Amino acid sequence: MELWDAYDENFRLVPGVTITRPGPVPEGLFHLFCDILVQHRDGDFLLMRRDESKYFFPGMWEATAGGSAIHGETPLACAIRELREETGIKAESLSEIGRLKNRDTLFVQYLCVTDCDKDSVMLQEGETSAYKWVSRAELLAMKSEIVLERIQFFIEEWWHEGPEQKPVENAEGKAFRLLNRARFL
Repeated sequence: MELWDAYDENFRLVPGVTITRPGPVPEGLFHLFCDILVQHRDGDFLLMRRDESKYFFPGMWEATAGGSAIHGETPLACAIRELREETGIKAESLSEIGRLKNRDTLFVQYLCVTDCDKDSVMLQEGETSAYKWVSRAELLAMKSEIVLERIQFFIEEWWHEGPEQKPVENAEGKAFRLLNRARFL
């Protein structure tokens, strides 16, 4: 069992309300999920392959580390924890580069720019089975191989539209708000 804080649709914490996982998210409330895109100072991006034992999308590539914020955890603290757990990369600060809302989940997207030893990335047993560093061009070319549609869309939107704030729609026509605050190297 895991406890999550409840948020409203405007990314504001709802005081005194928690959500229990597993279980449904109550109508009108949201839980928080953080995605972290990792870019090396040399310009390459980190991709992680999902373990073959995963129920959803086994063996597919992910362009982000990420996970749900637990009770009492800020979005930034969640992102730093998930990045460390899933890759071994320790970050003191991250740049928020996007936000979007889905049915019952609020996504906060971060960029981690690192100068870590590229061979020091750690795999998380049962979660990831391989990793690789790819150039910006390779990442764009692989967009359709990336497991999650929101990340595919985010990659495309970031490079083709620039860092301004505006409402956008994903491939299913669902509108969400994308807020970019950082530039990739």
